[in-house]
Amino acid sequence: MGPTPLQSAMLMGSPCFPNAISWSDDNLIAVASAHFVTILRPDMPNGPRGLIKVLPRQPLILGFLQRQDLLSGCLMPTSLYRDDKPVVRSISWSPLGMAANSGCLLAVCTSEGHVKVYRPPFCDFCAEWIEVVDITERMYEYFQLTEFQDTGIPSSDFSEVPSIRPCLLKKASGQADSITSNDERSKKLPENQFSPLISADEYASRSAMLYSLVVSWSPLLRVASEFYPDPNTCASVSLLAVGAKSGKISFWRFHQPDCYTIEERRAPTAVKFVGFLRAHNSWITTMSWLLFAYESSNPLIILATGSSDGSVKVWLGDTDKLLKSSEVDQTSFLLLKEVITVNAVPVSVLSVTVHVQYPSKMLLAIGKVSGSIEIWICDISSREFDKLGSYDAHYYGVTGLTWAFGGRFLCSCSQDNLLRGWILHERCLEEITILSEMPRSNDSTCPSRDAFDSCFGVAVSPGNLIIATVHCFDVDKLNRMYEGRILKAAIEYFWIGGLQVDDWLKSPFSCYIEELPSFPEKELTYWGANVIWSLNQYQCLDKPLIFWDIIAALLAFKDNKSKYVEHLVIKWLSLSFLGSHLNLPAEEVLSRVISRLSDIPSRLLHLLNIMCRRVMLAQLDADQITRINSKVQNIEVVCPVIEEQMTKWIEILLVSERELRERQIGFSFSAVKTAMSHLEEPPAQPGRWYPVGLAQMEKWVALNQEHVRDQLKFIVSKVTHEKRFVTKRCSTVESCSYCSAPVPFDSPEFGFCQSEKCTGGNVKRHKLLRCAVSMEVCPSSPLWLCVCCHRYVFRLAPEALFRMSSSSLDSDSSNGSSSRAVSSKPLCPFCGILLQRKQPDFLLSTAPV
Repeated sequence: MGPTPLQSAMLMGSPCFPNAISWSDDNLIAVASAHFVTILRPDMPNGPRGLIKVLPRQPLILGFLQRQDLLSGCLMPTSLYRDDKPVVRSISWSPLGMAANSGCLLAVCTSEGHVKVYRPPFCDFCAEWIEVVDITERMYEYFQLTEFQDTGIPSSDFSEVPSIRPCLLKKASGQADSITSNDERSKKLPENQFSPLISADEYASRSAMLYSLVVSWSPLLRVASEFYPDPNTCASVSLLAVGAKSGKISFWRFHQPDCYTIEERRAPTAVKFVGFLRAHNSWITTMSWLLFAYESSNPLIILATGSSDGSVKVWLGDTDKLLKSSEVDQTSFLLLKEVITVNAVPVSVLSVTVHVQYPSKMLLAIGKVSGSIEIWICDISSREFDKLGSYDAHYYGVTGLTWAFGGRFLCSCSQDNLLRGWILHERCLEEITILSEMPRSNDSTCPSRDAFDSCFGVAVSPGNLIIATVHCFDVDKLNRMYEGRILKAAIEYFWIGGLQVDDWLKSPFSCYIEELPSFPEKELTYWGANVIWSLNQYQCLDKPLIFWDIIAALLAFKDNKSKYVEHLVIKWLSLSFLGSHLNLPAEEVLSRVISRLSDIPSRLLHLLNIMCRRVMLAQLDADQITRINSKVQNIEVVCPVIEEQMTKWIEILLVSERELRERQIGFSFSAVKTAMSHLEEPPAQPGRWYPVGLAQMEKWVALNQEHVRDQLKFIVSKVTHEKRFVTKRCSTVESCSYCSAPVPFDSPEFGFCQSEKCTGGNVKRHKLLRCAVSMEVCPSSPLWLCVCCHRYVFRLAPEALFRMSSSSLDSDSSNGSSSRAVSSKPLCPFCGILLQRKQPDFLLSTAPV
C-alpha cells in the first residue's frame, strides 16, 4: 500500500503577514489565516484540525489625557482606530518538550499587538488549543509596577495606527470620560488610577512598548548541572522573544516541565519575564534564533533581528545571563555586526542556519519588502562577516525564506506568488527548479494553481525533504457559487529530496535505476544521497525523531515494486553501522549489523527499528509483528501472508529490539546495584526516575537464558540476592484490574489473568497490556502510546537510557544515572519517538512517522 500523495489543504481564512506558515518539531503545521490559526497534520490535510481563534480584546488602560491632546499628531491614528476584527500577525513554535504533554507550545501575536501562548488540547478532547499564558497582560502588569519608566521612545516613531487604543480623558471637573469603549472598565478602577494626567508623547510611548509585532522561540538551552545542585530544578529552558514597535525586544524564560502528563489539564507553565533588549530605533519586523553547538561545553546562542528602518543586526547572547540571571538587559547581548544599516527598504523576513561544512559559520538570508534577497556568511568564532551577494529575486515583498540541507538550499516566496529555489554554490546562489517527479495529488476538488494570488510563507519539514507554502486565492478566479464563499487560501507541498545540492555526488544506485524509468537517473542519485544525509542528521541525540517525510518518500518509491528502497537502506546501514563504503551484498551487511548490535548507540537502533517497521515491513501491522515476536520459531503460522524477503528484516528487527530490552533491564539493575553500594533506596518522587518492575525483568531474563549475555545474568543475580531491595514495587504478584484474578508473567508485551469464573463452560481470561518500560501490567488510567510500535507505557524511562553508546552495563551512562536521575521526555524505549495520548480519530494528534 503506497503513501497518500502530497495533497493541498484548503483554508477558510487568508494570511495577511509574512511567515504565515510554520512547521513544528513534532510534525504539525500551523498557519496564520485571518483571525484563525489553523493547525493540521501534513499527512492528513483534510483530516482533523486544531484551532486558535483570535477575538477582539478589552483595551488596556495606559493613562489619561486631556481631550485636546487627541489632536496631537502622535495620537491621531489611535483616535481614528476602529478595526474590531484583529487578525493573526505572527506565529512561532517552541522547541519540543515545552508543553505539559512534552509537545510544542505555540506563540501567537495579533494585529492588535497582543501575544498569547497556547498548548495542544491533549486531555481536553476539543479542537481549540488551550491558552497557557497571556504575555501582553503580564507585560502590562510589569509596566504598571514600574509606572512605564524609562521608555525613551520618541513620538515620531508612532505615525502608524496602533491597536492599543484606550484614551481615557479628564474633564475639568476631574471625572473620567472616554471616547472609546472603556466606560465600563473605567468604572471598576480605583480612584487613584485617574491621576495624574500624561502627555500625548508619553501615551504614544507606552502604546509602542506594549504593541508587539513578531514572536520567535529560541532553541532549547541547557544549563550545566553544577549550576543546579537541586535535582528537582529544571535545567532546560527556551526564551520567547517578542519584538515591539518601540524597537525593543522583551524576553520570556519558559522552563521545561519537571515531569510530563497526559492527564492533568491544569498543569502549570513556568514562565518569567527577564528583561528587554534595545535592538533597533524602529519597529522590530522579524527575528530568528540559532544555536551553535560545535563547542559542546559552551554552546553559543545567536539572535538576528530586522527592522522597518531597513537595518539588520546579529547579536551574541550571554548564555549564563540568559539562563540564570533574574534580569536580562543590554549587557546580556553583544552586538556582533550591523550587517545592514538604516536605509529606506524595510526588512520583512530573516532565515539563519549553521553551514553544513563549517560548524562555526552561520548563513544569513535577508528578505526585503522590495523583493530583493541578501546572503551573508558569518564566522562566529572569528567574528568575521562577509556578504555573498544581493539578488532581485521577486517583484514584490519577500514573505518567506527557509534554509534546507544544512544551508545548501534556500527557498524564497513573495506576494508576487512566486516560489523560487536556490542552490548555494561556493559564494553565490543559483536558481533551481523545485518541481519533482514524485507523486502528487490528483484531487479534482482542489482549485487550479492558476487561481493563486500571492504567497505568504514557506516552511521545511523536519527531515528537509518537503517544503510547504501557503497561498491566497484570487477570488475572481474561483467559482463564485461555492469556492469563492468558503476558500480563501491553501497549503501546497513540494518534494525537494530530488534536488542536486552537491556537485560531487556519484550514484550508488545505478544498478536499480532501470527499474524506475519514470525517474531521471540523476534525480534518483540525488534522492538517495539526500535521504541518507537526512537520516544521518538524526544521529544527533538532541534532534527529535520526526521523519514522516523520509518514510513517505521511501514508501512512494517502494510502491513501484523496485529494489531501489532496499538498496538505499542497505547502503545507509553499511555507512552508519559498519562505517564501510564497500558495496557488500545485502545478506552480508545485515549479518554484520546483527553481530555488532551490542556496540551500536541506542539512537541508531531506534532509527533501525523505525525503518524496519515503517518501510521494510510496511505490509505488516504492529500486532502481526508482536505475534511474530512471541512465536519466533513459527513465523509462517503466525503470519501466513509473510513474504520470503521480509524474513531477514523481521529477524534484524527482533534482534535489535531484544538488544534494547537488555539495555533497559541492565540499566535498571545497574541503578539498583549503585544504590546498594550507597545503602540507599530509590526514592519514589514525582519527576525522578527509579527502577521498577525488577521482578518482571528478572523473569524475562530467566525465560531468555539462551539469548541474554552473561554480564546481564551476573548483575541480575547479584541484585536479586539482596532481599531488602525487593520491595512491593518489584513484585511479580499482579492482579487483573477487571476481576482481581492473578496475572502470571508469560510475555513482556501482554498478560492473561487466571480467572476461574465460567459462563456456559467457557473461562473468560482478560488480556492485559504490559508497560514497555517496566513490563508491569498497565493500569486502566490513560497511557502513553507509541504510534510506531503500538506499545503502551505508564512508567517513563530515564534520559540516559536513550544516550547509551553501547550495551556495556558498566558504562558512564548507566552508573552515572542513579536513582536521583530526572525522568526524560516520554520516549518509546524501542522506537525513540515521542509518546502521546491516544486520541479519537476526529481529533488532531501528532504523526512523527
